Amino acid sequence: MTRYFIEVQYEGTAFHGSQIQGKQTTVQYELNKALALYLRHPVQTLGASRTDEGVHALCNFYHIDLVEGLEAKCQYNLNALLPSSMSIKQLYKASNITANARFEASDRHYRYKIYKHKNPFLFQRAMLYPYTIDVALLHQTANIIKQYSNFESFSKKNAQTKTFECCIIKSEWQSVGDELHYVVWGNRFLRGMVRALVGTQLRVSRGKYSLQDFKTIIESKDCSKADFSVPGYGLYLEQINYPEGLLLPVE
Repeated sequence: MTRYFIEVQYEGTAFHGSQIQGKQTTVQYELNKALALYLRHPVQTLGASRTDEGVHALCNFYHIDLVEGLEAKCQYNLNALLPSSMSIKQLYKASNITANARFEASDRHYRYKIYKHKNPFLFQRAMLYPYTIDVALLHQTANIIKQYSNFESFSKKNAQTKTFECCIIKSEWQSVGDELHYVVWGNRFLRGMVRALVGTQLRVSRGKYSLQDFKTIIESKDCSKADFSVPGYGLYLEQINYPEGLLLPVE
């Protein structure tokens, strides 16, 4: 038995999220279906990071245990079976048979993209936000986020998690051409967390909340006070890192 890690990328608006939801078109459903067709038997995968409907991924991982071996050439065959909105980037063997795609990840990187002026080439690739915002305030809220570790206020209700503790490694706003991006790295993220962080920070930038209000929202541990309304299609899961030596490229 060998544990394989499968690195995928996908355009999120084509899916009802990443996680299996019956026979709905999700990333995991399509991946399982392609693997089952190729291997000629049912399979079960486990994902590293759950992404909501509309959220894009430049990198996400699933692991699977197989008796038969996978060779690098099967990446082409599997991609031919997958919809055009997703692809397999790389196949890996885990050096540890118990390695878990979700729990072994050391950090995850997200980016949320905003643009101000209507642009058809950014439609559903970033959020149109045609309002005057105070970028200096956004830099301050991003720094405040790094001062905290409990993010219950930014987790959707009924989240299946044992802890709301997250270690935020990086939190900053970047100007990228005509766009404004929120970049956040952490060891883990809660359901809806990045979108809630973005939405609530934008309220501060428009004068709806003060900086003290923002701190109070974090400390309240009450998700009804945060703004989860920003759309999923502005969000990108960009990178997931694992300890060195854990993943060995399939040859």
